[in-house]
Amino acid sequence: MRAGRFHLVALLGLLAAVGVPSTRGAEVPANAYSSSTSTQWLIRTARQLLSGCRVRAGDGTWLYTPDGKGNYRALWTRDFAYMVENAGDLLPPDETEACLRYLVRGIRADGAAPDRVRPDGVPVYAAGGEEHPIGEPNIDNAQFLVIAVDEHLKRLSQEGAWRIFRDWAPALDQAMDYIPRPPSGLVWNDPRKPHSPYGFTDTIGKTGELFFESLLYWTASRRMAAWHDRVGDRSRAREYRRRARLIETNVRNLWDDEAGAFLAATKDCRQLDVWGNAYAVWLDFPLGRKRDRVLGFLVARHDRFVWHGQVRHLLQGEHWQRLLTPVPPERYQNGAYWATASGWVIWALAQKDPKLARRTWSDLIADFQQGGVCECVNDGYRQLPSYVVSAANPLAAARRLGF
Repeated sequence: MRAGRFHLVALLGLLAAVGVPSTRGAEVPANAYSSSTSTQWLIRTARQLLSGCRVRAGDGTWLYTPDGKGNYRALWTRDFAYMVENAGDLLPPDETEACLRYLVRGIRADGAAPDRVRPDGVPVYAAGGEEHPIGEPNIDNAQFLVIAVDEHLKRLSQEGAWRIFRDWAPALDQAMDYIPRPPSGLVWNDPRKPHSPYGFTDTIGKTGELFFESLLYWTASRRMAAWHDRVGDRSRAREYRRRARLIETNVRNLWDDEAGAFLAATKDCRQLDVWGNAYAVWLDFPLGRKRDRVLGFLVARHDRFVWHGQVRHLLQGEHWQRLLTPVPPERYQNGAYWATASGWVIWALAQKDPKLARRTWSDLIADFQQGGVCECVNDGYRQLPSYVVSAANPLAAARRLGF
């Protein structure tokens, strides 16, 4: 969820929780749901949520909003990117393209990509309320826009994809150039004047060199390099490959050798990043010998960050050291459990402990069926039912694993 919706969503989550019992302590057998049945159920659920989240913009464009009941009347860049990347085959291609155009034309003159665009066409660049934004413009919007464009173009004919990329490339290049990066090539957040970081931690004051945001920049750079190669701009392609290699080389700045895992940031919130470590495995980021240690960390600490198949940002008992806006412990981005990261974790677990991966998948589907597909959950707490990304992201892992 985006921080601009935090207080309203917290209220909606409390209302939604009335009459919904907590499922903590419910024992779910590993084979409670057959793989084909559970995956087909999630496909149907994702399709329903995608249909329910649409709202009509003033120019007639159908906008895909974060929740399956259309409560939030804006097109959020990262939420939509996850939908296109992980459930794009469930979206009408013409509506996907129209949403992408809606976002691309919102890129600011200085390169800032929109955090979201309202139905009246007005782009908003930073998390938080428009009158009281949280920090500077988010430093993941460009990467997510590139990911969404790449995923859409790969589904088109060569001629159509090349035409669209040539049209959008200057704006996308400018958006990628906007993201602050020091000589290390890692995404940087100034502790003195921080941007809101990755949108699913947009209330968190992660500063210095950042792990998750750099992974996003790495995959976006590789995607841009591939498209520039295809349309014949070899110079731009080389530059993006150079940026990706820098991240591959210098991500070691965030490595915690004692834990065998990566930290979220080098300054504020120098804490083990559960989501980031799982996402690195999901992306097949070149971890070298560190990969087995990351997998070992995720398997060994599984019970300290997974609850009913959903995933905490940090290990249980930890909370973020710096916040950009108050968030109570064990709630929202400061200790609740999210399905956004479940697919990455399940994929990573499957590389080392397939039974644990299956159990986590079964627990997740059981929780969805018992309590709804929520944005985030915890004991006695279920926030924002009908959250689209919570269905879309795990679906991609289930398909990749053949569940």
